[in-house]
Amino acid sequence: MLTRLKLTAMRDRLDGLLDEAARCDLSLRETLALLCGAEVAHRDERRIQMDTAIAKFPHQRTLEAFDFAAQPSLDPKQVRDLAACRWVANGDALLIQGPPGVGKSHLAIALGREAIRHGYSVLFTSATALVTTLVKGHSEGKLEQRLSQLSKPRLLILDEFGYLPFEPAAAHLLFQLISRRYERGSILITSNRVVSDWGTVLGDHVVATAILDRLLHHSHVLTIRGDSYRLREKRRSGLIKATPVPAQAGASE
Repeated sequence: MLTRLKLTAMRDRLDGLLDEAARCDLSLRETLALLCGAEVAHRDERRIQMDTAIAKFPHQRTLEAFDFAAQPSLDPKQVRDLAACRWVANGDALLIQGPPGVGKSHLAIALGREAIRHGYSVLFTSATALVTTLVKGHSEGKLEQRLSQLSKPRLLILDEFGYLPFEPAAAHLLFQLISRRYERGSILITSNRVVSDWGTVLGDHVVATAILDRLLHHSHVLTIRGDSYRLREKRRSGLIKATPVPAQAGASE
């Protein structure tokens, strides 16, 4: 009967769970709760595994593994609050900005995993890959299909925005996607450029203003001002010498 009902976790663990219920002298209601709890936990685990694979994260990253001590400009409390994913439930945007190598992608992946854990669908992509997808869809007459696909995930993570400039046509396509998702789905963007530089990155200041108007309407911002993890490790190993800070004129020694 458990097989017919597709309660496979309950079926596979039945003897052990019933033994546990007997040892703890559980009532019928408590035993039923124990059995159902095992089934729910199993299904949640399978869902998380499947949704994580669909999200296409390039690496496994967690908030527990993030070195907050190395980035004192970042408020751990704010990050933990974002991990509750209320912003995803509300369809807000999240911008993580800072220089290369400070952990922006790590945080983006970790928060994406938290969103999955809370039951939200997620898709991770780099800015370059996203633009390539939109441009190709436009040239093949499949732009609407691409926009529809990219609008489905509850959270879209756009990584490494600003590292390479966009063509003006690509900027217009990105605007269509942002408009499609506006107040319907959340978007997380990591960038090494401040928002005042987005007009240069996109090659169109008018389109950049329109995109930012929608993104920043309901938004949260994490700004990291620390040093690159990779450069820090190279300095520790002696591969790169620390750059001496020049003395200011008139400063006492």
